[in-house]
Amino acid sequence: MNDNSENILEIRGIEVLYNNAILGLHDVSLNVPRGKIVALLGANGAGKSTTLKSISNMLSLEGGKVTKGSLHYNGAAIEKQAPTDLVHVGIVHVLEGRRCFGHLTVEENIIAGAYSRKLSKAAMDQELERMYGYFNRLKDRRKSQAGYTSGGEQQMVAVARAMMAKPKMLLLDEPSMGLAPQLVAEIFNIVKELNNKEGVSILLSEQNTNIALKNSDYAYILETGYIKLEGKAADLLSDAKVKELYLGISKDGRINFKDAHKRNEKSGAA
Repeated sequence: MNDNSENILEIRGIEVLYNNAILGLHDVSLNVPRGKIVALLGANGAGKSTTLKSISNMLSLEGGKVTKGSLHYNGAAIEKQAPTDLVHVGIVHVLEGRRCFGHLTVEENIIAGAYSRKLSKAAMDQELERMYGYFNRLKDRRKSQAGYTSGGEQQMVAVARAMMAKPKMLLLDEPSMGLAPQLVAEIFNIVKELNNKEGVSILLSEQNTNIALKNSDYAYILETGYIKLEGKAADLLSDAKVKELYLGISKDGRINFKDAHKRNEKSGAA
């Protein structure tokens, strides 16, 4: 695999069909530059999770498949690689919904992420301490059953478990879902720290446009399987159209999502 290209991931014109009938994505193209955080934004059902599952090759579990286009990671085609093979080359997917092993302790969950690395006891202890350095609150809960921890702590467990596999690229699906604002901010701070200190490239899907744009380098906005907008995160965050359509803020004050899109459709028709 080519480690010298600017982009660690390149997706070109992919189409996804579910059950050979339902179009999930249409002509989606995007790049993830090496060492950067890229956000995939949009409402529920826009195609964010489908895009991530296209990369990790988990679509088949839901009757989906990529029918057109190409996906390249480090310069090599990955469309036909098994999800387990992709973990070995550095792509790790944190699925939506936190997906912890509820009957295992927090620490046992985190250790499970290093299964493919076959570490010695000393190396495993060292890796655990490295993770606890990022996820401070998990150290205090290390012996607690994961199923009895809070939603925010379970999200942290899922990300820490993924990082134990030493990914080069992390796919994060809706990390803020169902969490209080304070916990969302804490998790995104950790994501930024992992990006800066570990050098991991991150593609995250997120409905919380504001927090995602504030913590990303670049972003794509999806609507019903199409990429509607793209640009540097800072530029999109200050864009009046993005503020109105996706942040609910207009020059006239706050506006709801439905009214913003009606206004946009009228201006487009005009």
